[in-house]
Amino acid sequence: MSENFFDLGTVDAPSGVLVLGMAGGIDQWRKLGRPLSERARTAAAGGGGHLRDGLSEAVALPAAEDRPLKVRAVTSPSPFDEEPTIATLEVGLGLPWRETTVRSVPLGDLPVDRCGMVVGDAAGLDAWTGWDDEPADGLADVFYWGLYADEAHACFGGERIAQYGIDGPYGWLDLPVAEAAARAAELDAWCDRVHGKGLVSSVEEHTDLHRFQRAGWRHPLRVGAIEVGGCQVLGIDWDQGDHSIRHSGERAAGQTYPVTLAADEAGETVMRWTIPPYDFDDE
Repeated sequence: MSENFFDLGTVDAPSGVLVLGMAGGIDQWRKLGRPLSERARTAAAGGGGHLRDGLSEAVALPAAEDRPLKVRAVTSPSPFDEEPTIATLEVGLGLPWRETTVRSVPLGDLPVDRCGMVVGDAAGLDAWTGWDDEPADGLADVFYWGLYADEAHACFGGERIAQYGIDGPYGWLDLPVAEAAARAAELDAWCDRVHGKGLVSSVEEHTDLHRFQRAGWRHPLRVGAIEVGGCQVLGIDWDQGDHSIRHSGERAAGQTYPVTLAADEAGETVMRWTIPPYDFDDE
């Protein structure tokens, strides 16, 4: 298994509390009541635990405040395209293992969020912006694709935007939000006038949810590092084909995977989220 080990980067936890959570719901905690940091701090004070409110879920646990925390993963082949996907996510917490009678402690379980997962400082993530929030930099990206994309490109321009090792849609990056909306509207009006249908456009404002997905466009496991609330966090996007085959339905369909605290080879505490490899023999 060691030959499939990937170093994904590091995160900071200056508040002393680390969170692994569903990216699509990080911004919802404060809208549902108490901020994520308050809930996480309570769970971490008891050694770590699972948090759930509505469709938002996370685990929170104590971590060292004064050093980068290494994140790494073991992979297994996806049943969608046999490309590597995360089978075990491991985060070093920078703390000694204090248990004397057990080698691991269960913290609960988490589904794989279709929007991705986030690892980062609990207090820093209070500043997380989701789809409905305003981008801090006032910028957005525009994408367009479809049957008449090449014809639209000849009329309006734009660049091929590479994503995940392949040529992605046409579009423009880092435009002021108003300009991005105007370009998308122009594309839509042109298609309605000339063809009626056959072109799709999308405006993605620079929320943290979009920024981490964009940061992972060139990573083999779709991992991207961004700064949120003054802390470095890692976002892990998921291939939609792999998610549909393995994780679709999430908690409602029983698609959840255990999170544990454990001791590593050096006697340090790590968090592990374990997703069983797909059993190709059951096909």
